[in-house]
Amino acid sequence: MTGPAATDAERRAPGGTSPQEPAGSAPRAVPPPAPWVRTRLRATPLSALLGAVLAFVAVLLSAALPRAMDRGTDQALRSFLESRGPAQTSLYVTARPRYGEQSAKNLDEVLATLLSRTAPGFAVAPEGPVHGSSAAARPLGNRGLAAPDGAPPQLGLHHLRTASEHVRLVEGHWPGAPTPGSPVPVALSQSAAKTIGIRVGMVLETATGRALTTVKAEVVGLYAANDEAEDYWTDYTCLLRACLNMTTTQPPQAFWRTEALVGAEALDRLTEWSEGQNEDFWRIPVDTGTLRADQLPATAKSVASYLSGPTATRLTQETGRSDLRFTSRLPEQFALAEARRQAAAPLAAMGPAGVAGVAFVVFCLAAGLTGDRRESELRLLLARGGSRAGIVRRLLAENAVTVLPAAALAAVLAVVLLPTPRSAGTVLAASAATLLALLAVPVRAFVLLSPKRPPGPRRRLVAELLALAATAAAVFEVRSRGVAPAGAGVDPLLIAAPLLLALCGGLLLARIQPALVGALARAAGRGPGLIGFLGLARAARGTGGRARPSVLPLIALLLAVTTGGFGATVLAAVADARSEAARAAVGGDAQVSAPNGTLPEALTKAAAALPGVRSSVKVWSDDNVFLYGTKAGSTQISVVVADPVEYARLSAAAGLGRFDPALLAAGAAGTSGAKVPALISRDLAEDDTSGFQLRLENGGELKLAVVGVVDGTPARPGAKSTTVVLPAAQVLASVPQMGLPNTWLALGPVDQHQLEEAVRSTDPAGAEERYRVRTSSAVMAELGSDPLQRSAERLFWASLAGAAGFALLAVLLTLVRAAPDRAALLARLRTMGLRPRQGILLILVESVPLALAAALGGALLAAGAVALLGPALDLSTLVGTRVPTGLQVLVTPVLIQALGLAALVAGAVLAEAAISGRRQITTELRAGDQR
Repeated sequence: MTGPAATDAERRAPGGTSPQEPAGSAPRAVPPPAPWVRTRLRATPLSALLGAVLAFVAVLLSAALPRAMDRGTDQALRSFLESRGPAQTSLYVTARPRYGEQSAKNLDEVLATLLSRTAPGFAVAPEGPVHGSSAAARPLGNRGLAAPDGAPPQLGLHHLRTASEHVRLVEGHWPGAPTPGSPVPVALSQSAAKTIGIRVGMVLETATGRALTTVKAEVVGLYAANDEAEDYWTDYTCLLRACLNMTTTQPPQAFWRTEALVGAEALDRLTEWSEGQNEDFWRIPVDTGTLRADQLPATAKSVASYLSGPTATRLTQETGRSDLRFTSRLPEQFALAEARRQAAAPLAAMGPAGVAGVAFVVFCLAAGLTGDRRESELRLLLARGGSRAGIVRRLLAENAVTVLPAAALAAVLAVVLLPTPRSAGTVLAASAATLLALLAVPVRAFVLLSPKRPPGPRRRLVAELLALAATAAAVFEVRSRGVAPAGAGVDPLLIAAPLLLALCGGLLLARIQPALVGALARAAGRGPGLIGFLGLARAARGTGGRARPSVLPLIALLLAVTTGGFGATVLAAVADARSEAARAAVGGDAQVSAPNGTLPEALTKAAAALPGVRSSVKVWSDDNVFLYGTKAGSTQISVVVADPVEYARLSAAAGLGRFDPALLAAGAAGTSGAKVPALISRDLAEDDTSGFQLRLENGGELKLAVVGVVDGTPARPGAKSTTVVLPAAQVLASVPQMGLPNTWLALGPVDQHQLEEAVRSTDPAGAEERYRVRTSSAVMAELGSDPLQRSAERLFWASLAGAAGFALLAVLLTLVRAAPDRAALLARLRTMGLRPRQGILLILVESVPLALAAALGGALLAAGAVALLGPALDLSTLVGTRVPTGLQVLVTPVLIQALGLAALVAGAVLAEAAISGRRQITTELRAGDQR
């Protein structure tokens, strides 16, 4: 490039003399020209620093968001699998025992072989595998043992290789090697021995079915578990206590069942005890804490190979056991976890997409501001012989000195603060943000220095029509097919549709706003004051000779408001759906039920007196009542007996089975032969209801007079659809046993712990076994405890904060870009008597149309996005339970986002006017008008 540098070179050329030096004088040494980048950075240090800060923030957010999403999905996967328990996340291997060759050493060898094939796809949990051999339970023939319904207790035998590490001996000694013909020595849990009535030294005997011989076991010790909640005892709880089971006979009979431990020397006696119904087993728990969401398909493939693929075949050959059987629920859990992740991924990606769109607009504004400030300089360089490519290279070098170190520091900080094994997304996002920060100013300079084309209004119209067509196609496609099916990953159309709607809204407002603001300015000009007219007139036109205001700030604000309003609507809908689901599951806000009995009066009174209880109702309900007189002759139904007024209030609050309580007040009552008014479910309404009659298990009968129809009942949320609701007063007069309450329901913010304490205070001994306590707040907390939901919510709020910050920066950049013209105007007005407060008011009036247009337009666009895209959204994953597909427009969250951002914009404008406005005016007054 030629210019001043070339002139200096000519002056230093051999034999050349400076025109300022006298002829014949010795040439004076001329210093070399200063480097371009260093000179420019020293000339504008504040601009360089702000550019570096902007690049740092943009790259930090770009690098952090993918890592936060990765950490959230990994944590959600691990928490989901951990909540399933070891029984659902373990590999089970079983085989028939080797008769005559059974040994503990062989069990250990098989385990070592099984463990050798678990890597690299998955690892074994730290608590380690559980293996051994078991014999089926047999009934005991000893007299005097506990038998609830007359059925004798049953005893099974187990050999667990590492059981001694998880229990402590409390009485007797550990079982050893049995002598031929003697009973099998066993150790029993202290709790089971106490429940069944077994003592140390007792010989337990049972008769086999085939040889009619007696097999005996001698209890030589009692033990207690070190920690009964330890995962080691999963699937083996009957080794810790006596389990109450039911026989398959008619009628069923209750009996006690427990398991006992035997030594390794008694492995051959297990077959004798169980008549061949014994097996060797190996349970291998998978370490869910090391699983990663991105590697889940590969892990699922490795597990599938272990269960029924090449790995299983090799294990069968290496162990020498051809009858190895592999089972696991892990493949089902993996598929369910992947479906949940894919369902939440599109909703979680909307926030980061909005931040990216607003950040792109901010960089364009920053590049435009830099280009305006340096346009005369760049054109001078071009006029003095510089090429466009050379100028762009110098600007690129300037940016590289500030942007690259800031970007590198931001990327390193994101990696340190958010550790995750994946880095591809981080590198891609950080690289994109760095390139945008690096190329924004050079590209703007290249456009400024390009030969000007003749004005072409059609080009803008064509671009706007293309944006409108793309938006319409995206919305139509999402509404036609719904969200991308499972397995397709993040749906790009669902993410792009709100952004395209905001873009189209910004383009439309850019067309409308100047005309509307201009009309307001003309109306304000007819008034006595000039502040409103001047501010609105400046808002209606562009600065720096432009015919209209820049559309970029408006698009930035609309992107922030639209994505924020859409996301806030999703989260509000999730919270509402979770609340409704919790109330439907509980039957109100609080429930106390007695599954196998009735609730005492003292308990219901204590519960009703708790803080927060607004109203309560006592209910008798049963699912095993038969209704006669239907088309089928008799139908099993759910019956609810309650006070009509209180129960109607509960049904209305729960949103299930609303009815008019006056309906149940009709009809005669007081005698057993009178008909009782009843509300029936809709599936019974088509029958001839005149002959409906209830018949209870104890023989009681009740004639019904149908007075209305209900859709469900909160008292039995999980019951069958066929339901009958009866008034308590009439039923008590006819069939007293139907009126005794077995469920208490309440409305109001009831605390779960206080309700449990009230229940325990009335029955300290058996409250946990006899009564079931539930509250809607506890159910909501349980539904919302999934890390997948919390991660999506945190990511949205973080994205909203980032989008709001970038939107404010866009407004400030717009103000700074208009600052020279505004300062010149205010300086002239100051000479004509404008007061400082009026100057600030003028700046506010000038900025109000942008804030109002963004707030109102963004609110409308967010509501439109919800209306257009809402029917395709399924929020079940975020809610925590199955809910109907669809999203309704909610006014409150949209308005909060719109008004909140408008308030922030107004505050930013006021702060900028108060801080820099007076200084700029003073500078203009001192320097004079040089324009």
